[in-house]
Amino acid sequence: MSVRARRVSARTGPRRLLAAALAAGVLVPALLTGCAQSVDPIERLSRKAAEKVRHSHDAAPAATPAVGPEGGSWGVLGAWKAGAGGGPGRVAPLHAPARHGTTPRGGRAPDAYRRWGLSAPLAPAPRPPARHAAGAGPGPHALPPVVDHVRTKDHVVFLTFDDGVDRDPHFADMVRDLRLPVSVFLTDGVAGPGHDHFGRLRNSGAGVQNQTLNHHFLPSLPYAEQHSEICGQQDRLKNRFGTRPRLLRPPFGEYDQNTLRAAATCGVDVVVLWRASVGSGDLRDADGGRLRPGDIVRAQFRDGDDPRGTTVTGTTTRLLRRIQTQGFTVGRLEDYL
Repeated sequence: MSVRARRVSARTGPRRLLAAALAAGVLVPALLTGCAQSVDPIERLSRKAAEKVRHSHDAAPAATPAVGPEGGSWGVLGAWKAGAGGGPGRVAPLHAPARHGTTPRGGRAPDAYRRWGLSAPLAPAPRPPARHAAGAGPGPHALPPVVDHVRTKDHVVFLTFDDGVDRDPHFADMVRDLRLPVSVFLTDGVAGPGHDHFGRLRNSGAGVQNQTLNHHFLPSLPYAEQHSEICGQQDRLKNRFGTRPRLLRPPFGEYDQNTLRAAATCGVDVVVLWRASVGSGDLRDADGGRLRPGDIVRAQFRDGDDPRGTTVTGTTTRLLRRIQTQGFTVGRLEDYL
């Protein structure tokens, strides 16, 4: 045998012996009992890498604290305090939207009132009467009553909103956080399918009521057109939100007998006016801004009302402070009418 043949035989001989041993089952018991340990250096390196990855995951924090944009934080009244990336003097509006996770599921944050600029939470509303204070008389077409306040001795007032609520996207957050019982009177122009804002309001507990299709001055219209304005909006709101409104606010607070007749045939129970009002400024009424038990307060926001650009939430905060200062709280109008 040549030298080269002997070298090949020396290399291949152990391999043949190993193959034969495996075929004979020599190594099977050891593999089944786990006694055989791999000596492959690549396998040992892989095990070490896996151990490092597992340890790094175990050491990671369970959750990363939520931080706002630019590394800042929210102040106690919702004011934004800029962090390292925020730049000097950067402060967001007082009534900034809530961050995700600030309100516990199924309830409101205990300090929500502070975030919306109040010094104390609103007092709970008193228990509503067993019978409504006002409602349509007997008969299918009895004329609905016209009210500007609720007859009650309770220190409670009622907040109603007309035009402009859709211009402040944070208002629905405020209603939700404070569980604020409000009623919104809507025309078709602001309650169409593209205005999801009012769906959020309704889901937060707001009452959605009728203010006609097109906000026309009703006394200038014949009965048939008034009927179309009122019933048409009843149908639109029923289709949009699933509930037919019970309350009607005639545009500008103006109505005549035809308005009441049409409202009755459209299923309206009460025609709602107001005894106090607030725009983008201060509370206005016949008593110098002094509230009385059962007052229905109308809040309305139109373009040009306030050149300072005061938001709906900002004005509502000032109104709620006035309500608290005078010893009142806010009730749900639909529970009384």
